[in-house]
Amino acid sequence: MSENPVPWRKIHTLPDSAALRGYLAELGMEMPVDDRLLPAERSPLGQPMTAGALTICNRFAIQPMEGWDATPDGRPTPDLLRRWRRFGESGAKLIWGGEAFAVCHEGRANPNQLCFNAHSLEGLTLLRQTLVRAHEARYGGEGLVVGLQLTHSGRFCRPNEKTRAEPRIAYHHPILDRRMGLPGDFPILTDAEIESIIGAYVAAAKAAWEAGFDFVDVKHCHGYLGHELLSAVDRPGRYGGAFENRTRFLAEIVQGVRREAPGLALAVRLSAFDFLPYRPDPQTSRPGRPGLGVPEDVPGSPRPYRYAFGADPFHPEDRYDLTEPCRLLALLQGMGIRLVNITAGSPYYNPHIQRPAWYPPSDGYQPPEDPLVGVARQAAVVAQLKARLPDLVFVGSAYTYLQEFLPLAAQAAVGQGRTDLVGIGRMALAYPTLPADILSGSGQITRPKQLCRTFSDCTTAPRNGLPSGCYPLDEHYKAKPERKTLVQLKRAAGREEG
Repeated sequence: MSENPVPWRKIHTLPDSAALRGYLAELGMEMPVDDRLLPAERSPLGQPMTAGALTICNRFAIQPMEGWDATPDGRPTPDLLRRWRRFGESGAKLIWGGEAFAVCHEGRANPNQLCFNAHSLEGLTLLRQTLVRAHEARYGGEGLVVGLQLTHSGRFCRPNEKTRAEPRIAYHHPILDRRMGLPGDFPILTDAEIESIIGAYVAAAKAAWEAGFDFVDVKHCHGYLGHELLSAVDRPGRYGGAFENRTRFLAEIVQGVRREAPGLALAVRLSAFDFLPYRPDPQTSRPGRPGLGVPEDVPGSPRPYRYAFGADPFHPEDRYDLTEPCRLLALLQGMGIRLVNITAGSPYYNPHIQRPAWYPPSDGYQPPEDPLVGVARQAAVVAQLKARLPDLVFVGSAYTYLQEFLPLAAQAAVGQGRTDLVGIGRMALAYPTLPADILSGSGQITRPKQLCRTFSDCTTAPRNGLPSGCYPLDEHYKAKPERKTLVQLKRAAGREEG
């Protein structure tokens, strides 16, 4: 795999927590990292907590991920069931969605994404039962909370062909429209179409409730429709312009779900800040190696820049402004929503702030900053939001890059009240039982060779139309014929196998 050309230190070369804290200081960042793990009975990571009517019996959460491996009509496959079973075996007591579930066919991010239709109740019931039974067999069922993430991919819809985009945009974005080749008269979703999508969210939530899920996540992150509407400042009509209009989509979904599925809890995964889209710098790009990421601004673009929710409008390339995100979280609290999951940016246009990684995916760029900066930035934002809205229950993200230090940073963050729970994403594909190992009697990482090293194959694969999985470390995916295709694609791009 191509190395990052900037001489940052790989995190696994740091000998201990003191060295990591010192290196963070060199980078101008601060993030607490404990020196040793506490015994399971005293660990803050093993303590139960409540989020409204939900009781969660430890502080680990499994984040939702798209596998690109459902059937074309949206049913679970053996590989998808295997992934959910492994999530159940993880030992985490909060399963945040397991999978991004499209509320309608047109809103799918790929033709093999789980989606709502006439047979969804059967598939959702099977998925949940597979996960819960696997968890109960190992740990008992006490305090396990399982949700389903509801999504519409909006600008990034590809419902019918993996290589053909069918965008459904909320407004004309001055950079992303140009990047996607959209003409100036490309249609935006009408208010009536958005109302129809709201109805689809409500119907999908009702199916999740009937299938036994504890909550649904009304997804507002990563550039998808809910997130894009938060920055729709130029959009006319009921769903754009003023803050009240840009949050109307969320409010009306909540109202509908409460009406149709009154026993179902609600949660929101939110990109609490966004930056300008980034692209590889052509001056540092080489054959087989994308250049360092640089902001893709509009030539002569005026400031304030208004199209990145949670960004500093005068410095949207690298600074955040939490004024509107705090206002949104206060709105959620006022609607009785307690559980929120904080992430950042988008995997499509600024992945270095969303999922810090040493190795970029095939369609990415070399990180323009040490990935540790991205980790510490997200951790700091969650801590600030928790301090401002202490009654909300927060899940923090971006911990996978910390690798051996993940348990120590997670223990410090929860122990100091900087977050309530720690979300595990890519790490759960490579090492799904990490939470159980940390909370076991030994409290140690028992399989260090399974730690995710952020090779990004789980992203490179779907970017090339292949199912997502941990091809370097999971024996199941190592044995698949798709791995040979992935290796060939990477070699053709001048990258070695990770």
